Amino acid sequence: MEDTERIIGHGTWYDKVAVEIIKKEHKLGRSLDLLRIESGVAASGIPHIGSFSEVTRNYAVSLALREQGYKTEFILFSDNKDGLRSVPAGMPKSLEKFIGFPVTDIPDPYRCHENYADHMISLLLEALDEAGVEYKLIKGSDAYTRGLLNEEIRLILENARRVGQIVKEETGQEKYLEALPYFPVCESCGRIYTTKAYKFLPDENKILYRCEGMEIKHKWLKGCGYEGEADYTKGEGKLAWKAGEFAARWRALGIRFEAYGKDIADSVRVNDRISREVLGYEPPMHVQYEMFLDKGGRKISKSKGNVFTPQVWFRYGSPQSMILLTLKRFIGTRSISVEDIPRYMDDLDELEDVYFGKKKIKESKERAKLTGLYKYCWFMKPPKKPSIHVPYNLLVSLVRVAPENKKIQFVAEKLRKYGYLKSSPSEDLKKRIEYAMNWVRDFEETAEVKIELSEKEKRAILSLIDRLQLIGDPEIIQSSIFEIARANGIKPRRFFEILYMILLGTRFGPRLGPYLVDMGRANAIKILKRSIDFT
Repeated sequence: MEDTERIIGHGTWYDKVAVEIIKKEHKLGRSLDLLRIESGVAASGIPHIGSFSEVTRNYAVSLALREQGYKTEFILFSDNKDGLRSVPAGMPKSLEKFIGFPVTDIPDPYRCHENYADHMISLLLEALDEAGVEYKLIKGSDAYTRGLLNEEIRLILENARRVGQIVKEETGQEKYLEALPYFPVCESCGRIYTTKAYKFLPDENKILYRCEGMEIKHKWLKGCGYEGEADYTKGEGKLAWKAGEFAARWRALGIRFEAYGKDIADSVRVNDRISREVLGYEPPMHVQYEMFLDKGGRKISKSKGNVFTPQVWFRYGSPQSMILLTLKRFIGTRSISVEDIPRYMDDLDELEDVYFGKKKIKESKERAKLTGLYKYCWFMKPPKKPSIHVPYNLLVSLVRVAPENKKIQFVAEKLRKYGYLKSSPSEDLKKRIEYAMNWVRDFEETAEVKIELSEKEKRAILSLIDRLQLIGDPEIIQSSIFEIARANGIKPRRFFEILYMILLGTRFGPRLGPYLVDMGRANAIKILKRSIDFT
C-alpha cells in the first residue's frame, strides 16, 4: 500500500531542518529576504574529511532552504586569526618557533602562499571547488581589520563580567572572570595567546594587556612581559572563541543556521547565551554532529597525524561519493579509512539507479529520501542520464591484470565482453578506470568486504578453490559453481551472491567463470582463501 504521509521537500533530513529554520524565523519575526548559513573553518592545520564534512552538511541545509524558495548565502568563515597551538604531524619542525602566533602572521613553510593560514585554507577551498560548493569566504583577519565585528566586540567588552559569569556557569572555567574575553596580538613578540587583557578603555576603543604566557597543550608558553594597548577597531587582536566570537559573528552576519561538532558543544552553549543575553540576538538554529574516527577509534585530527584529506579521497573516488559519506548520516560517530571508498562509489551507483527508476522502491517516503539524497550528493545539479555502473572492485581486478600501456583499452574490452559496455568508454567511465588505476598503483590488495560464512559456505568455497587450481576453462568453471552450490546444500543464487560479495564487494557482477579466468585464477584463489580466514 502506498504511503500517504506528506513528504517534506525532497524527503531528506536536510529538508526537515530547513522547515524548522523557517518556523523559528517566522516566530521571531525576522526578515526572510536573505538567510545566511555559516561554517567556521580552522586555518591552523591540514583540512581533513571532518573539515569537508562540516562544510557540506551546512551547505546542504543552505540548499534545502533555497529549494523551498528562499534566497540564501553560504558563509565560509576562516579562523585565520587563531594562534598556532601545535605543529601538525608531518609539517616542518621549524614552525615550532611560531607557536602562539596568529596563523595569518606565520610564513608559508612551502612558500606558495602569502602565509601559513592561506596555504591551509587553500587545500580546503580546492576540495570544495572540485565538489561544487558555492560559498562566500570571509577571513577572520579581514573581518577584524574592516570592523565587521566592532559593535559586537564593544558590547562583549562592556559586559565582560557577565560574559565571564556565563562561561563559569556553563563550563566551570573562571578564566574570563579575571581576564577580558579578548586576545590582543602582542606588539613586541607577535604572539596572541600569551596576552592577558585586563582593562577596556571604551572612549579610546582600546584594551590594555600584558604578555604573561599561557598553557597550550599542557605546556606553558612563556610571554615576553611586554605591556601595551590594542585598538580593537584596527583588528589588533580577536575575541576568545569560547567567550563570544561565535556569537559576535552570528549577530554581525545575521546567521540563521550553523551545525557544530560534538567536541565544541560547551562553547556553542556559552555563545548561545552570550548571543541572547549580551548581544540581544537570538542565536541560529543548530544541529550537533559527531566526529569521524580512524579505524583505530581515534578522532581524525591534524595534530594526531591521522589526517585523511579530501585530496586523498579524490585520488580513488569521486567528489560525490565523499559527499555521500558526509550527508548519508548526521548522528553517531563513524570510523572511516581509504578502504571505504569503493563501497561509497558503489553505494552512489545504487542511489543513481533509484533516482533514474532502474531500482524500484515501493515505499514512497523511502524512495523520496533516497532520490533526494542523490540530488544533494550532486548539490541539486544531478546528471541528466545515468552513468555506466561497474563495481569498483571489478575495475581494480581488471586493471591489476591489464597490460601496462593499454589499461583503459584492456578494461574496456573486458567490459564489452561482460555486457557493461556497448561502445567507446565515456569520460565518466575513463575517470572510474583512473581511480582504479590509482588504487592498484598505491595498494597491494583490493578493498575486500568481510562477510560471515557458515560452515557449509566455507566448504563450498574450498571446493571452488580446488577446482580453480585444476581447471582453466571459463565455461567449466561457471558450471562448476552451480554444481558446488547444490552439492553443499546452498541455493546457486545465494552462492553466486557470496562470491560476488567476496570478489567485488557487490551482490552482482559479470559471469563468474570468464571473470575468474580474466582476473587470474591465482588472484581469485588468494582472495577466496582470505575470505575463509576472515570468519
